[in-house]
Amino acid sequence: MTTSQATSIPLYLVDAFAERPFAGNPAAVCVLPAWPTESLLLAIAAELNLSETAFVVGSKGTYEIRWFTPTREVDLIGHATLAAAHVVLGEVEPGLQEVRFRSGAETITVKREGETLAMDFPALHSIPAQHPVPVAQALGLTPAKVLAAKHYMALYETADQIRALKPDMAALAALDLPAVMVTAPADEAGIDFVSRFFAPANGVPEDAVSGVAHLALVPYWSARLGKKRLVGRQLSQRGGIVIGLDRGARVTLMGRTVLLFSGAIHPEGSRLAG
Repeated sequence: MTTSQATSIPLYLVDAFAERPFAGNPAAVCVLPAWPTESLLLAIAAELNLSETAFVVGSKGTYEIRWFTPTREVDLIGHATLAAAHVVLGEVEPGLQEVRFRSGAETITVKREGETLAMDFPALHSIPAQHPVPVAQALGLTPAKVLAAKHYMALYETADQIRALKPDMAALAALDLPAVMVTAPADEAGIDFVSRFFAPANGVPEDAVSGVAHLALVPYWSARLGKKRLVGRQLSQRGGIVIGLDRGARVTLMGRTVLLFSGAIHPEGSRLAG
């Protein structure tokens, strides 16, 4: 059956990197029999209006995956991948211990680790930014340093500075990289660092908990603190915990997930009979 022939598409809502329901970062997951048009994928993501929706096609532990914000397709989204793994391992193929997601040339493996799921991603190693001033101006508070990889990373001295930031979203969206993470040492026991993640250029003013941000945060804090296993708290309104393991060229991200909703999307719509 093709997607265009399907009268409904299975839909799940999962809180990723969440210690409880209604926390962490919610992501929608749609399980498709085949790839439809990109316009339909974008229409579904826009209708759901979450920071990311993951679409998967596959079986027997191997799936292709694509990620959409409400406004565009994006790549390498951690929390939505964690949510997709929960759906596959918990609902679609509950006997599996791991699932492989393919996106272009990259394969992301997600495994059960007790009550958490562990994802394997390529690490993002940051270097000093060439143009730090616009980043500092957009954030409204000058950081100690600005680094850059796929996204900007602004370093601050205290967690309270991270909590207090009220950035100019239009200025952030105008930067040459699509997102900015801010980070500082944690001020609570058991947590190594805190962060926030802003991506207005991708249609997400502030992400609740960002997996992709931790692909840069974990290597940075691993080198700074001299430890391989780290625990980060994202200081968004919903908040969430990400456990990271620095493995050099790769990073393992671990977190809990909570399934909140399952149902279906009807792409052709359904009207009341007259």
